Amino acid sequence: MLLKVKKSQTKGKVKIPGSKSHTIRALFIASLADGNSEIHDPLISNDALSAVEVCKALGAEISMSGNKYTVKGFNGIPRVPDDIINVGNSGTTLRFGVMAAALGDGCSVFTGDYQIRRRPLGPLIHAVNNLGGEVFSTRNNGMAPVVVRGRAKGGKTDLEAVSSQYLSSLLIHAPLLENGTEVVLTRLNEVPYVEMTLWWLEKQGIKYQNDNFKKFFIEGNQRYSPIDITIPGDFSSATFFMVLAAISGGEFVLENLDMSDPQGDKAVLSILETMGAKVTMENKLITVKGNGLKGMQIDMNAIPDALPAMAVAGCFAEGETRLVNVPQARLKETDRIHVMWEELSKMGADIEELPDGLVIRNSKLKGCRVSGHDDHRVVMALAVAGLNIEGETVIDTAEAMNVTFPEFADLIQSCGGSLDIVKE
Repeated sequence: MLLKVKKSQTKGKVKIPGSKSHTIRALFIASLADGNSEIHDPLISNDALSAVEVCKALGAEISMSGNKYTVKGFNGIPRVPDDIINVGNSGTTLRFGVMAAALGDGCSVFTGDYQIRRRPLGPLIHAVNNLGGEVFSTRNNGMAPVVVRGRAKGGKTDLEAVSSQYLSSLLIHAPLLENGTEVVLTRLNEVPYVEMTLWWLEKQGIKYQNDNFKKFFIEGNQRYSPIDITIPGDFSSATFFMVLAAISGGEFVLENLDMSDPQGDKAVLSILETMGAKVTMENKLITVKGNGLKGMQIDMNAIPDALPAMAVAGCFAEGETRLVNVPQARLKETDRIHVMWEELSKMGADIEELPDGLVIRNSKLKGCRVSGHDDHRVVMALAVAGLNIEGETVIDTAEAMNVTFPEFADLIQSCGGSLDIVKE
């Protein structure tokens, strides 16, 4: 599908949908628990639905009523799936699912779409094997499809957490292993996502030791209790509206965001404020208004998902913007560093690709045909650019938005944006 975007005056109030990261963690922890859990206001998107299907395949009973999931957990002992498990496009679900399957007996097989089958999984495979499970890549390339055989027992492993999801998967599932688990980090990117996982562990009373994010020890033979929780809004999704306000001069009021939540992408607010946007918070509402932006250097390691949107912001900022220290952005659904360089260049951006990021200089962009590369965050970032430049911007693979933000187009339209989805 195509997204056709034209320059528009946009402003309004937007209710941000639930956090993908929290929704998937809630589904897995509820599935690992003994008893019935309720998850209110979850994200309903392709990635979240992939997590539902994986948890069901491993033995959880999950039903949807209104805007609530009810989950009957399998008490830490997953069943052997009836069939191959397909995670769709969800990297988080794959990484969590592999370790969940290693808790049980027998073999499980995981695969996904073409993007999943080229995303690295090697460090997690290495760690699970060190902890007594058995995981191997069917193509022997450290990527899905993978076969997982349990049961993992615990022990000690090193871990190169190029993706924080590797560590989060171990932290969530290690408490259920027979023995204690020690994880020594040789690298760790995206620390806020690990902090989010630890937030969940602490709510459950899980016993662990954190040596300054260099080493973790998790006690074995622990259990999860059922949960009853409301999922907060997703700062990663909100980033597109924050940037839209900042570059357009419009004012957006964002609902359903909690600044006390551990999500890392809330840092985008302070970054845009430093660049010149006006940000106010009152009565649980966050207001962002554009006031001209000035370029700056931004360490993106903790907020890699914000790179596509911030690359667009850099095009509209005075001077030079440097997005650095985020090499893992090359390992997402696409190589987002290269893809954003490629597509913004088509639009006329003065942009330079670095090994670990991008350099963007103030640019006069023009609408043209660009590719979303089947990447939800790339599609939405290019749409934000298209709403603020002359000419029509046509973005292919628009259906990728459904991975995390199915409401994006409708919300943009409700705020005055000229944005249409059409079939090719």
